[in-house]
Amino acid sequence: MAKTATAVKTNGHTAYGGPSAAETLKWREKTCFPMMSYYKEPMLVARGSMQYVWDDKGRKYLDAFAGVVTVSVGHCHPLVVERAQKQMEKLWHTTTLYLYPELPKAAEHLLKMVKPANPALDAVFFTNSGTEATELATVLCKAYTGRSEFIGLRHSFHGRTMMSMTLTGQSTWRHSLPYLPGVNLAPANYTYRRPSSMTPEQYAEWCADEVKNIIDHATSGKIAGFIGEPIAGNGGCIVPEPSYFPRVYKHVKDAGGLYITDEVQCGVGRTGDDFLGIQKWGVKPDIVDMAKGLGNGFPIGAVVTTREVADSLKGRLHFNTFGGNPVASAVVDAVLEVIETEKLAHNSKVVGDYLIAKLKKMAAKDERIGDVRGMGLMLGVELVKDAKTKAPDAQLAAEVMEAMRVEGVLIGKGAQAGNVLRIKPPLCFTKENADQLVDALEKSLKKLLD
Repeated sequence: MAKTATAVKTNGHTAYGGPSAAETLKWREKTCFPMMSYYKEPMLVARGSMQYVWDDKGRKYLDAFAGVVTVSVGHCHPLVVERAQKQMEKLWHTTTLYLYPELPKAAEHLLKMVKPANPALDAVFFTNSGTEATELATVLCKAYTGRSEFIGLRHSFHGRTMMSMTLTGQSTWRHSLPYLPGVNLAPANYTYRRPSSMTPEQYAEWCADEVKNIIDHATSGKIAGFIGEPIAGNGGCIVPEPSYFPRVYKHVKDAGGLYITDEVQCGVGRTGDDFLGIQKWGVKPDIVDMAKGLGNGFPIGAVVTTREVADSLKGRLHFNTFGGNPVASAVVDAVLEVIETEKLAHNSKVVGDYLIAKLKKMAAKDERIGDVRGMGLMLGVELVKDAKTKAPDAQLAAEVMEAMRVEGVLIGKGAQAGNVLRIKPPLCFTKENADQLVDALEKSLKKLLD
């Protein structure tokens, strides 16, 4: 075990006194499964507060990736911490085999937030994660329709279990395993990489109609369901054209399927003003699955659906040991309260618009930035080797991440080729933070390309 140093007080906070990043890495490699790291020298995150984190050496960073799009209201938000601590002192754990008021209170609060997307959504089941929420969503589709065939999208990411991996449309996140049968993947509406012969609207129509073609030619003609991220997160922040999802929705409904919106990354106000990303496209989902920002980093997921669909599990044993336990429920309720009282969904819109305008202005001067896209505080910057060929530049993306860390800003990367910078900070991000991020990106690119 690594040696632990003595903690001391600095600036009102207890300075990190534990093992160094190098010691912790050796310790982890000795005791844990292999784990990936974004950086050549893995970073130790010792403390967090709102949109900032500190490493083991006490250096402060602007966190523009929010713990992989997970910290919504801010690291260690005081109200969330207070509510969690109070609940842990009262009742740490029991299960849904017993009654406890924290569960229906959190569920009621969540229903209030999601109903603008579909007033018929009126039943919640809490899980431990987004992956587990995806699994339950597909179980509901099968139970309700009596069918087992699904349509997912290429470039998507839905989780690490067998069904969620089968639904995922990136080889990066799929292992060479026997996947589950009955799942087909349709083209995502990736406008930046459309054929040059098509307008954005024509390409959206073609992509949507491929869902119908798959239903007609690769299924029984009737499906259990469709799953899609309103904006593909790991896939590179792919924003579809406005007509795309409504057209897909019609094809799904014509085939008797349920529509699942995967809001694990883009929900909870991240796309700006609306609580759910799907509200941007005017589609009324049958099932919503959520996680990440819903707990601000606390492990919890949720499935929200109509009472009719939820009742399809009546008489079937369905249980979760940890999902929606008293502490998790208290955390969800607190997170939703903060989003409402601090108007964070609107802040996401205002700051996101400001940030994307600055990034697009920057892109106009640099052909290595192929595309800037996103909504609210869910943004992507696609780096390419050449503006004409649009050849992905994954190496540059990795180097930019390293350089921005040196500048004191943390971002992520994604897409099948690994060439899209992912900018998805906590929703308390400010315009001043946006200025700092753009300045760090400009300096990083200049340093790398000059």
